[in-house]
This record gives sequence, C-alpha cells and structure tokens, in this order.
Amino acid sequence: MLQNTGALSHYAILTAMLAPAFFLTATAALLASANTRLARVVDRLRSLIVAWELDAPDRAERDEQILRHRQRAHLVLRACRLLYGAVASFVGTSLSLAMDAFLGFRLGVVPTLLAVFGVLFLLGASFAMWREVSLAVVSFDAELDQELARRRN
Repeated sequence: MLQNTGALSHYAILTAMLAPAFFLTATAALLASANTRLARVVDRLRSLIVAWELDAPDRAERDEQILRHRQRAHLVLRACRLLYGAVASFVGTSLSLAMDAFLGFRLGVVPTLLAVFGVLFLLGASFAMWREVSLAVVSFDAELDQELARRRN
C-alpha cells in the first residue's frame, strides 16, 4: 500500500509541474505575437528612414512617424523582456516544484512566488502590448490623415 501512495505522490508532483505549462503556452503565444509586431515595426521604421533620407517635403511628418514607431518598438521590446521573464518564472516554478518534492517540501513558498512573478510579468507585458497596439492605431490614423490631405491638394 505504501508503494501505491508513493506513486500517487509522484503523479501529484507531475500534475503540479504541468500547471505552469499552461502559462508557458499562453506566454509563448504572446511572445510570438510580440516578435511579429516588432518585426513589422522595424520594417516600417526602415521604410520611413529611407524616405527620410530622400529629404522629402513632408519630412516633419516623417519625423513624427519615426518617433511614434520608435516608441512602439520600445514598447514591444519591453513586452518581450517581460514575456521572457514570465517564461523563466514558469520554468522555475515547474523545476522548484520538483525540487521541493525531492527535498521533502522544504522550499516553502518559493514555487508559489515564482508563479506569481510569472503572472505579474504576463500582466506587465499585456499592458505594454496594449499600449503599443493603441499607439499603432494612433500612428495609422495620423498617416492616413496625412495621405488624405496630400491627395486633396
């Protein structure tokens, strides 16, 4: 009977270690999205820089666009850093759960704290991405208004 109890505790430990995997999956999806957004911002910045170097008559407008896109790039970078922190926290949570069981449950709140840090990193990254998406729409509206004004003239 004791062997069965030991097997059950191993399953309980494995189950507990899998819980952070769900957070890891969500984090990985957000990280993929953030990296895609960063690539788009970088591509747009490069095209603006090429146009900027041509010293076009709308240089002031392009300077504003470049500034907005730089802000977007920094927001996405912040989100990526936070998401990588979340990944590390969730991996640390999983490992600390295994170590805690191996050490006779002496780590106390360490696994829980790592999980809380991971969730806080996710929250921070979500706010950064929310801000970046908002800035993207503001930038798009401004560029569209500029193009419409050019076509009217």
